[in-house]
Amino acid sequence: MDLTGLNKDQLSAVTRVEGPLLILAGAGSGKTRVITYRIAHMIEDLKISPYSILAITFTNKAAKEMKERVSALIGDRAKDMWISTFHSLCVRILRRDIERIGYNRSFVIYDTQDQLSLIKECIKECGLREDSFKPSSVLSAISGAKDKLLNPKAFEARYFNDFRLSKISKVYDLYQRKLKSNNALDFDDLIFKTVELLKTDEFVRDFYQRKFQYVMVDEYQDTNHAQYVLINLLSEMHKNLCVVGDDDQSIYGWRGADIANILDFEKDYKDAFVVKLEQNYRSTEVILDGANSVIKRNLGRKNKKLWTQLKEGEKIKLHKAYDEKDEANFIAREIKKRQEEEDRNLRDFALLYRTNAQSRALEEALIKQSISYKIFGSLKFYDRKEIKDIMAYLRLVQNPLDDLALKRIINVPKRGIGAKTLEKLEERALVTGESLFGLLHDLSGFDLSTKVKTTLNKFVMMINSFMDMKEILPLTEFVQKVIDNTKYVDELKAEETDEANGRIENIEEFKSVVMEFMQNSEEKTLEEFLSSVSLVSDLDSIDEEDDFVTLMTLHSAKGLEFPVVFLAGVEEGIFPISRAMLDENQLEEERRLCYVGMTRAKQILYITYANERTLYGRRNHAIASRFISEIDESLFEENAKIEKTKPQSLYDRYKDKYKIGQDDKPKFDGQDDITVGSKIKHPKFGIGMVVAKTGTVYTIAFEGQGIKQIDTTFISLSKL
Repeated sequence: MDLTGLNKDQLSAVTRVEGPLLILAGAGSGKTRVITYRIAHMIEDLKISPYSILAITFTNKAAKEMKERVSALIGDRAKDMWISTFHSLCVRILRRDIERIGYNRSFVIYDTQDQLSLIKECIKECGLREDSFKPSSVLSAISGAKDKLLNPKAFEARYFNDFRLSKISKVYDLYQRKLKSNNALDFDDLIFKTVELLKTDEFVRDFYQRKFQYVMVDEYQDTNHAQYVLINLLSEMHKNLCVVGDDDQSIYGWRGADIANILDFEKDYKDAFVVKLEQNYRSTEVILDGANSVIKRNLGRKNKKLWTQLKEGEKIKLHKAYDEKDEANFIAREIKKRQEEEDRNLRDFALLYRTNAQSRALEEALIKQSISYKIFGSLKFYDRKEIKDIMAYLRLVQNPLDDLALKRIINVPKRGIGAKTLEKLEERALVTGESLFGLLHDLSGFDLSTKVKTTLNKFVMMINSFMDMKEILPLTEFVQKVIDNTKYVDELKAEETDEANGRIENIEEFKSVVMEFMQNSEEKTLEEFLSSVSLVSDLDSIDEEDDFVTLMTLHSAKGLEFPVVFLAGVEEGIFPISRAMLDENQLEEERRLCYVGMTRAKQILYITYANERTLYGRRNHAIASRFISEIDESLFEENAKIEKTKPQSLYDRYKDKYKIGQDDKPKFDGQDDITVGSKIKHPKFGIGMVVAKTGTVYTIAFEGQGIKQIDTTFISLSKL
């Protein structure tokens, strides 16, 4: 391998193969290049078998790019190693061995809508009210439990004295039993069940530990507890674990990501070797200096500073608008101006915002200027009704135990099968434990009209015929037969509406999805197709040849880059979001999100905010975000008017609420006997160790609670 194109730190990361390795890869520092060259070096130069290498990342797009880049370096040998997302890896393991924990290997994967439908059933059967136990909230609690590897029994034991959570534990238990009876897994189960399989089955664990002698994990800062345990289980035998990530880009705490996983890697592996990739190849020096000046204010981070050889570059543009419409019009004008004067493509521009609700005004302004755009993170292709309906047919054919799929399409298109008929079937299924489709094969004991029985018999014959077709027809022809024989499109055509025509177009596009799968997949089966669709993300569909302005939330933008970036709505209460104001950990995550947003820009960065804004139906006065104040003034254009936003201290926030007088404000600088390294006890969070101290604020790593910042102005810590 020719490694001369790597810088000193990249070369160190590529050639360090044995033992635990932490690669701290700053934004735009060439981490994908490092990972791919490291794999190629292992196979080409060190003659390590590709069968023994596992590389895990988070998105299909990243996994595909990694495969392509490794193949470009070493050819077809790259096909012999596993490069996949966490969920694809787990599906592959479970398809092979899930029968060892009591499931059928033809299981289906439920998406969020399927999960919510099932949760609603469980809430009802548990005698709870949906207005008190909202399905989305219950599902979130169950998802969080799975991230922490708590099964229903463990969840109930932990929260038995919490009224609400103890009720949710009953729903969780029933939900899991229904999933199993449907031979289905939800998205969280993919990792949860894989960990269960590896922990409980010594043969399977030993097989994968022996197979994967070298494990590499990208975006390690985004791992949750379940993923952390999975990684450690797989790498336990050889301990050749390489993790790549950036603690400054850990922005998914709200969905379970634990920044402590990357911050504590050296504690988990005492002999870990650490490489810092600090040279940035993406952004100009001005943009990097601005991002560095913001992120350095975080306490919970590894010490590093990005730098670049790209010294030239425009200064950061700061614009204060009157309101959100004025802000959006300014952005649209700037895009139009730069497009015409600098001969730029629309795909050069990205509009990033903190919440989806901010997109409306931006969309309206772009439409008025006739600027093409695309929003990522809105209704996904696979969430559209017509696509979910066709998918439900395919799922039922693949897995006749899938009651949820059957209930979705038994009367779609309309066949005269009403809710009462379905109710009778479900009542019998609850008693007998049979699947709904199984019950349909013998209707003699049901109190149903002859007409309904005839219709149901025709439905069963159709599904059975699809099962036969599946075995002999290529997938493209089979899917066409399902669409034709169900008469789904015929019903849409009969509506003669623009909406129906749009839905027909989506079904035609679905055929393209099947064709593309057949061209790119090694296993061209229905089972594999359903798995691949369940793991897809709308961000995977970004085509670099398409020409439109990209609109997305800051969370969605991670991992992407654009020549020109607008950060819109950078105001207190929006960014940072209001709930972060009273939580230092959340505030640090918001700051990391700002850092991520700024470092998406390659050449030009705009930051905009408004004097007032209507959001969620309310008109409010707005003030510039503290993050703007944290950027060195010299990095802005000369005419920029910096409004200094002084963040409130804990004392300032609470003095009015608790009527604390000025004389009551403590004069001491923390608790003198507690220093960095001290072991302490907190009345709520328990045992922890002090890892940093600034004035009265201590950054403490708590056992099982993560890293928190405690101000001793308001609470006393006990030194142990």
